[in-house]
Amino acid sequence: MSRQKEVIKVSIIGIVVNLFLVGFKAFVGLVSGSISIISDALNNLSDAVSSIVTIVGMIFASKKPDKKHPYGYGKLEHVSALVIGVIIFGTGFSLIMESLNKIRQPEVADFNILMLFIIAVGVVAKLFLGLFVKKKGEKLKSGSLIASGKDALFDVLISTSTLVGALITYFFGVTIDGWIGLVISILIIKTSVGIVSENMSLIIGERIDSEFSNKIKKAVMENKEVLGAYDLVLHQYGPEKIIGSIHIEVSDDLTAREIHILTREITERIYKKFGAVLTIGIYATNTGETDYARIKTYIKQLVGKYKNVSQLHGYYIDRKKKIISFDLVFSFEEKNVEKIVSEITEKINKKYPEYNVNIIPDADY
Repeated sequence: MSRQKEVIKVSIIGIVVNLFLVGFKAFVGLVSGSISIISDALNNLSDAVSSIVTIVGMIFASKKPDKKHPYGYGKLEHVSALVIGVIIFGTGFSLIMESLNKIRQPEVADFNILMLFIIAVGVVAKLFLGLFVKKKGEKLKSGSLIASGKDALFDVLISTSTLVGALITYFFGVTIDGWIGLVISILIIKTSVGIVSENMSLIIGERIDSEFSNKIKKAVMENKEVLGAYDLVLHQYGPEKIIGSIHIEVSDDLTAREIHILTREITERIYKKFGAVLTIGIYATNTGETDYARIKTYIKQLVGKYKNVSQLHGYYIDRKKKIISFDLVFSFEEKNVEKIVSEITEKINKKYPEYNVNIIPDADY
């Protein structure tokens, strides 16, 4: 089964289960007059709507690339998850208003054993649904399903609180219905803010996961000709489309033919193993020169004095043009990049006046 069909199938299961829960809980809430149970029913209804949004988002996200959007529509999955978060927020806000009314004008709800049993069954059903949807979402790398699964698991806490309130009312005749509804509403809003924030961050573009980037670099370094791997940048256009670039360091005596064969082998391996399409740039390293290492050692010691410079790479000495060139990777905390580059350039020029220095500042992607 394709990923799209599997996501849609899981979403349909979520819709069916949630609609059953809406029916049962709405019946109990209306008959008993409990605002917390009605709130819980409306929350399940928003979950059903969220699953519909997931299906619509998946259908649009699966559209093939076109001239206007050559990288495809995969990011629409994050957009649909964002919409789910907004829907959940709206539900929580409306429930706050209802709960405040119940706190101002409290009414003792009227429960019986059958109603309590229905609420308890709803708790169990929601638990299994949440675990199922979240697990499937992680397996399929679907932000919408993961969001729905987390929300469903969070609903277990909400429904349990509703059940506890109903039991207190049934056995002791004390109503805390409005307060439970208020707590549920606040928790719903908190969940929605988390979903919106997470998916907004993904749409903007997040830093590469360190574990994933290290795996790619390690795979690139499998070829003995590769002396270093740097500047890995990945752009994710949906869960299944990753495009990026990387620089590899090789000896400057390799021929164009050898470099061509090497880079093609690496790109093919990375695509098969990680599903990432990489463009590979080349850094050459000097071979057969006696003072290459000595000058580099001095520069590394000099650079090491700056705490926000995390890496030096792409180091090369052009003997004919008398140029020393390298890249410096700065952390995002550093505010005086140009000043540091100027200081390092000045010190190297003083030590080796016969060379011009070309430093390229780089961000820690």
